[in-house]
Amino acid sequence: MDNFITILEKFQGVSMEAKQAFTDRMEVFEVEKGTILVKEGEISNYLYYINEGSARSYYIRENREITVSFTLNGEFVTAMHSFITRQPSYEYIETLEKSKILKMSYDNLNQCFREHPELERSYRMILEKYYIVLEEHQIFSKFKSAKERYMELMENRPKVIQKASVGQIASYLDMTIETLSRTRAKI
Repeated sequence: MDNFITILEKFQGVSMEAKQAFTDRMEVFEVEKGTILVKEGEISNYLYYINEGSARSYYIRENREITVSFTLNGEFVTAMHSFITRQPSYEYIETLEKSKILKMSYDNLNQCFREHPELERSYRMILEKYYIVLEEHQIFSKFKSAKERYMELMENRPKVIQKASVGQIASYLDMTIETLSRTRAKI
């Protein structure tokens, strides 16, 4: 929970009362590696915060898992489209290791916003960060070579390389396991 409190401190202009209300609505739980937090076809009802551990978001097409993002300590995750639109998710979110997670329901989050409107700015900042990461990854996977993509991952998110499987990393980088192995061998 201490990691989470530190994150809240970064949001300026939010009263201690609002931060406390937000924290009070968070549920803390521990899960094992491989726990599915969100399933395809279900509505994502929670905004998760990875206090300790990691997770990945992926979808399945033609019996293949396609990894779209990784979430590490100190980051929020949900199936954002589903969480916002209240429509069934097209993705899964799975823990990569034993993890301590905080979660807040969609209804509790909106109740916080009604009671403490200044929290909406912080939420918008979380959404903006999420969007930027997704856009950078989309550009990154379309216009950079396999080596550039892997080097950028090593530079910007080295913990992903330590926590995810080779197959998950290859999928995320939009390459085959063989291409990833060749790329690693050249570095």
